[in-house]
Amino acid sequence: MTEAEALEKKQHKSSSSSSNGDVLPEATTREDAFDHTYKEKEGPKPARIIVWKNVILMTLLHIGALYGFFIVPSAAPLTLLWSVLCFLISALGVTAGAHRLWSHRSYKAKLPLRIFLGVANSMAFQNDIFEWARDHRVHHKYSETDADPHNAVRGFFFSHIGWLLVRKHPDVIEKGRKLELNDLLADKVVMVQRKYYKLSVLLMCFFIPMFVPWYLWGESLWVAYFVPALLRYTLVLNATWLVNSAAHMWGNRPYDKNINPRENKFVTFSAIGEGFHNYHHTFPYDYATSEFGCKLNLTTCFIDFMCFLGLAKDRKRVSHELVTARMQRTGDGSHRSG
Repeated sequence: MTEAEALEKKQHKSSSSSSNGDVLPEATTREDAFDHTYKEKEGPKPARIIVWKNVILMTLLHIGALYGFFIVPSAAPLTLLWSVLCFLISALGVTAGAHRLWSHRSYKAKLPLRIFLGVANSMAFQNDIFEWARDHRVHHKYSETDADPHNAVRGFFFSHIGWLLVRKHPDVIEKGRKLELNDLLADKVVMVQRKYYKLSVLLMCFFIPMFVPWYLWGESLWVAYFVPALLRYTLVLNATWLVNSAAHMWGNRPYDKNINPRENKFVTFSAIGEGFHNYHHTFPYDYATSEFGCKLNLTTCFIDFMCFLGLAKDRKRVSHELVTARMQRTGDGSHRSG
């Protein structure tokens, strides 16, 4: 065992508090840790079954978003600002909510913040929190295998949007059913959102973004529907999908060269901090998903601000020594200090 391996093993087995009261992760079996024992079944792959309903809906959605893009110049300045605000709120519902809070349990949030993130997640309309977190844990546990819902080995199109247009591979369904999800089942915000998901999506993803500009400053309903509702929604979708596709294909791997996820600056910008993907798959329990804290990471800044307000706590963080040890052991040598 090398010195770097010894340091990493020693620190991963310990649990301690940082100077600001946040905790480092304990060495426990986690549902988002990669499972090295999984083996893909031999023989021909199952036939792809196209879900034509999803194909039609996604096609219409993107046509509508393209139209929304062309009528952006006719939108009032306040409508454009409102669209940006809706983008940020819905993105946080995914990044700070479904991803970092509920999928990875990388920090704790009090009830008011959890309610806000649940509502924001409905504005994002990317499946309810329970289903999103379950699929994401499967993605981490079986990354780039048949059991990965958006396996990037199957190509950019599949990992970006194609996985939503076909039936799931049987291994995805099988492994998802075997996950321990009691924390999600016990969360009342998650369960209430799941119960009323369709209604919450109609209200938060489409009605509120459209109604506010029309009612408050007289924007036309036509523009209000196609820009802050449809175009904004489609942009958030694709920003999230880029984490599954582009961030698994293009970029450097300073923390672990043996896995596909990369550090991708474009994805970091578009997905408000989720593009430090090699780091994230190496240390999935780190609330910042990055070694560099708030730098280019609006979601981390948001969580830090919520901690300042007393609405969040117990941010899990990886020590600098552990990060350095891992880079020395498995990195590709491309690391920069920030």
